[in-house]
Amino acid sequence: MPPAADLVVIRQPDEPDGGAAPGRRRPRARAPGRVLLVDEAFADAVPGEAESLADAADVPGLLVFRSLTKTWALAGLRAGYALGDPELLARLAAPRPPWPVSTLALEAVIGCSTPAAVEESRRAAERLAAARAEQAERLAGVPGLRVLPGTAPYLLLRLPDGCGERVRAAVRAAGIAVRRGDTFPGLGPDHVRVAVRPAAQVDRLVAAFSEALAAVAA
Repeated sequence: MPPAADLVVIRQPDEPDGGAAPGRRRPRARAPGRVLLVDEAFADAVPGEAESLADAADVPGLLVFRSLTKTWALAGLRAGYALGDPELLARLAAPRPPWPVSTLALEAVIGCSTPAAVEESRRAAERLAAARAEQAERLAGVPGLRVLPGTAPYLLLRLPDGCGERVRAAVRAAGIAVRRGDTFPGLGPDHVRVAVRPAAQVDRLVAAFSEALAAVAA
């Protein structure tokens, strides 16, 4: 990263592979006068949140953004919050409009923050991790398909060289949407990303990739 950078943004879990980022990047990302912003929108989907910096508010220059919309499927409400350096939080609040969050969103925030909701979120993360592991194992069994390691509720896949466009087209024709990898810096057209899905949808996904990769290999 440029030494003169006054803002560094890290995602935890990382993008686009879903791996753990801040633990290994934080020491070299911090610098005097620099703001380190950690996007933890998906952090509560990881059991234990071992790499979370949400409790590190004493670190100068640190901001942690969290979301309530991922686990609870509330994307339309745009409900989230910031943790971190009190001085930075005050600077963020200064230009804030008087009513930045709707009444409905506030009710959702309250509902998602009760002890019962926190416990359900913990259980949901454990279920999601188990589903992710099972889906990763099944996709790894498709000849020609490589599953990259990660912890987020999505999986980054590597296709054989030169067949990304054809495989994506075949999977799309089967009624399945996948995320193109070449929209991420450092990845190419032979990377795709898929969400962790229920078992019945994983069956369709595995079948679609199997048929597509068998066709391009023929």
